[in-house]
Amino acid sequence: MRVLITGGAGFIGSHLVDYYIQQGCEVVVVDNFITGREENVAQHLTSKQFTLIKSDVCDTFEIEGELHLILHLASPASPFDYLRYPIETMRTASLGTHNMLEITKAKQAKMLLASTSEVYGDPEEHPQTEDYWGNVNPVGPRAVYDEGKRFAEALTAAYNRKYGVNTCIVRIFNTYGERMREGDGRVIPAFINQALRNEPFTIFGDGTQTRSFCYVSDMIDGITRAAKTDYNLPINVGNPMEYTMLEVAEMIKEKCESDAGNKFLPLPEDDPKRRKPDISRARDVLGWEPKVTLDTGLKSVIDWFRRKM
Repeated sequence: MRVLITGGAGFIGSHLVDYYIQQGCEVVVVDNFITGREENVAQHLTSKQFTLIKSDVCDTFEIEGELHLILHLASPASPFDYLRYPIETMRTASLGTHNMLEITKAKQAKMLLASTSEVYGDPEEHPQTEDYWGNVNPVGPRAVYDEGKRFAEALTAAYNRKYGVNTCIVRIFNTYGERMREGDGRVIPAFINQALRNEPFTIFGDGTQTRSFCYVSDMIDGITRAAKTDYNLPINVGNPMEYTMLEVAEMIKEKCESDAGNKFLPLPEDDPKRRKPDISRARDVLGWEPKVTLDTGLKSVIDWFRRKM
């Protein structure tokens, strides 16, 4: 099988590269390295199974030969990144998704769109089911990502309805693991690096806002299962265990033996107060649910960041 992964040099994308290489597939990665890093796929650069194309998915380009599966993960994914690259983020969600769907149609392949829990915005329904339409500010600073992904979902669904393109949509909830960038602004790498340096933890708001954290191996399992199905509607993939930011901070301080205090900053505009997936559909359609607890996953990620210091 020949697989194309956009954003394949990113955090989740590079773990998907590992998975499909291990499965004996030929893997083509397209990445412009705005947020991805070549070191994430360096172990595959000399492999005959692997091809790296340094390009922007918004540009028109051709992939020679057959393709069976396209995993469209290209996009800045952390608030720091998509607020820094607002236009690039929206172009990737619109033009980039359109280009990938056109390639999927031409190759008679299947495309998995990596969407996000951010399509739910600051949710008024809790936990969030796939049938919830969300509470998104369409002109707020986060809209470049939130509305971009909502558009990408709508375009993907339209290609499925009009052209019969084989598509699936995975709504990814907060994921953590090895290869996260130290300065990408997401809470777990931020807290870990502050703990290892014994610096005060930066907490936005009062720290009572919640998130649900899925370890990367569980996320890869969910995504690859979704890629094998013929199910076209969105599927939440995430860990339904919910934690406040203060709880996560204390867990990381304990594991890192840090006695640092907390530095509280104003909550960013439109930042969700609660986030927790209903994964009933993932259980029913994919036979999937997460296996790695936050306690176990944090130990592995902390060890990884320690080795990199």
